[in-house]
Amino acid sequence: MLPSLFISHGSPMLALEPGASGPALKRLAAELAQPKAIVVVSAHWESRELLVSSHAQPDTWHDFSGFPAALYAVQYPAPGDPALAQRVSQLLCAAGLPARLDPQRPFDHGTWVPLSLMYPKADIPVVQISLPTQLGPQLQELVGRALAGLREEDILLIGSGSITHNLGELDWHAGPESIEPWALAFRDWMIDKLATDDTPALHDYRQQAPFAAHNHPSDEHLLPLYFARGAGGQFAIAHQGFTLGALGMDIYRFS
Repeated sequence: MLPSLFISHGSPMLALEPGASGPALKRLAAELAQPKAIVVVSAHWESRELLVSSHAQPDTWHDFSGFPAALYAVQYPAPGDPALAQRVSQLLCAAGLPARLDPQRPFDHGTWVPLSLMYPKADIPVVQISLPTQLGPQLQELVGRALAGLREEDILLIGSGSITHNLGELDWHAGPESIEPWALAFRDWMIDKLATDDTPALHDYRQQAPFAAHNHPSDEHLLPLYFARGAGGQFAIAHQGFTLGALGMDIYRFS
């Protein structure tokens, strides 16, 4: 059975400058059985309701600005899977989580950037699920639980966000050994609560975690972690690291 994954996708430049995360993602993909399909909850598809992408051939969306031209030339032409999208929607609805199909949604960079490093052939069908951020961690865990059975069918479930994400506090000249203490404290608290399966603390992270608001001025980049947790089992660390002083690049698996 495949695990569920939480991937810190970092800057869009990860696609061209993979640093330590690129080899970690490539290694992780090599360790796993080849997925029949991939379902992703990305921090970059916020919504008010649950939506499921159902386009047969989604475009690669360069949903950012101010980066080198080479990044805008990157394409990730993986197919969609309308039949799987319909099934995902049905599973969510059966769990009391109404969802509808979105036949227009392209792949945002929270999806195609990490997948381009894990599965560069772009030959595995991909479906995205939106992120109703206003409903918090609890909803994401319910979404994960509703879809957990797909793991037994070799469908890989991924939450793509970032374990820390305060873009206003990044040091664009910092090396990988430079880590802000407030970012490290938050990351280590999250790992401790994940390892001890402390659901109440994890759901109340904004009040209980050190420097929570400093690390996550808004929730969207942490919430995909709860999807992966809900969909999986025992927590394990696949990769740890920081870039730009405070941008956590951790990868976790729940198996």
